[in-house]
Amino acid sequence: MDNKAFGKVLEKRTKAFAISIIRLSSNLPNTIEAKVIRNQLTKSGSSVGANYREANRTRSKADFYNKIKICESECSETAYWLEIIIDLDWQHNYGINTFLDECNELLGIFTSISRKLKSS
Repeated sequence: MDNKAFGKVLEKRTKAFAISIIRLSSNLPNTIEAKVIRNQLTKSGSSVGANYREANRTRSKADFYNKIKICESECSETAYWLEIIIDLDWQHNYGINTFLDECNELLGIFTSISRKLKSS
């Protein structure tokens, strides 16, 4: 698969991830504490795909690299909030580990991309 095709597949994947995070967020408990986490999770989880889409439309390698680093950071933050939700046992019936697995896979992809860009 060439870079352009890979980019399109990853755009769809990060968009699907954002949608799943939004759906998960809407099922969190309706407490003040959960609202804070819901907001943070929704912002970071949906930002991954938005920043990746932006990365694919940049004009320079440096700008692309910066956007990929933002994707990496947002994935890491999303994983953090998912781990908090797991530790609080708020979503034990929603297969939240699947969300965390996908988040960690995306983080790995963005980390790999940024390392390749930095070394070239």
